[in-house]
Amino acid sequence: MSDYFGKETPKLGFGLMRLPRVTVRIDVKQTSAMVDKFLEAGFTYFDTAFVYVGSEAAAKKALVDRHPRESYTLASKLNVMAAPTEKAAKKQFETSLKRTGAGYFDYYLLHALSSGSVDRYEKLGLWDYVKEQKEKGLIKHIGFSYHDGPELLDKLLTQHPEAEFVQLQINYADWENPKVTSRANYEVARKHNKGIVIMEPVKGGRLADPPAEVKKMFTGYAPDASPASWAIRFAASLDGVLTVLSGMSNLAQMEDNLGFMRDFKPLNNDERAIIQKAQEILGKSAAIPCTACRYCVEGCPKHIPIPDIFAAANKHLTNGQTAEARADYQAATAGKGRASDCVGCHQCEKMCPQHLPVVEQLAKCAALLEK
Repeated sequence: MSDYFGKETPKLGFGLMRLPRVTVRIDVKQTSAMVDKFLEAGFTYFDTAFVYVGSEAAAKKALVDRHPRESYTLASKLNVMAAPTEKAAKKQFETSLKRTGAGYFDYYLLHALSSGSVDRYEKLGLWDYVKEQKEKGLIKHIGFSYHDGPELLDKLLTQHPEAEFVQLQINYADWENPKVTSRANYEVARKHNKGIVIMEPVKGGRLADPPAEVKKMFTGYAPDASPASWAIRFAASLDGVLTVLSGMSNLAQMEDNLGFMRDFKPLNNDERAIIQKAQEILGKSAAIPCTACRYCVEGCPKHIPIPDIFAAANKHLTNGQTAEARADYQAATAGKGRASDCVGCHQCEKMCPQHLPVVEQLAKCAALLEK
């Protein structure tokens, strides 16, 4: 493997976006137990963000207040789309420091850069702002997360050599996806010799429960290995990876991830061949490629639980489980907006990092699930 920033970082990171919950509140007790196991196994990288509801406060309670500051590294992010003014954008950094109580961030990212947001980051002077915070010692390393194509990524990395790393959506299902462009973006980042933090290695949990044909191949080769292990090991096997963020939501997922990443072994040639077959199968999938990031939910005027509706629809689209899909839909929309309530404001599509035609998909879900 080549030399790059972050090469020595343990290759499993704890993404704090999908933490366990008790009703709507984050389960701090279970999160604390997960944090303890993660650190005991020798892993150090924790990832949160200003816009992850409750996450930074939970990081304080479960991590910062309970463990020595030098025992872990913490990343957070500034999201310009959640800031109406320059002052509000810069205030996010101060708020994140206060919420976490961390004193400083080891890694700080400009969040979800794309063609729709890069100009605003420039206009509000946020690149210069994070450099100033680094000079003050409040940020150790600057980077950005990214949801767009390779041409813009190449431009950004050329214009902003101060970015020490980049966070990309990479998983075996999206490797050649023309909308996500995982492979092409990966190659651009490596051309610039940037360390890569990988997000969505399990595609919002979808690759933890892939189609039956894919599961059969995996279990035929390694009966005791979880589908998630194939996805995370695929990502961690790539050269240039700083760490792979796994959005673990309970202790069982944490224990599974630690089981195969504590003594990480890159994919061998036979496993790579199986992954290639899985990519071919998934390339024919009719599933809605939602990763359940939930960025679309906050601004919905009808309070439609869009990711939950898509998850229900995918039971029908991928496995023909129509009755289960409709039951899940009824449960997901109880007391909330239904797919047919969509008014077509397209707010959700502006926020979607997967660039999904959400309004169109909701209409299809309504036709499928509201019969």
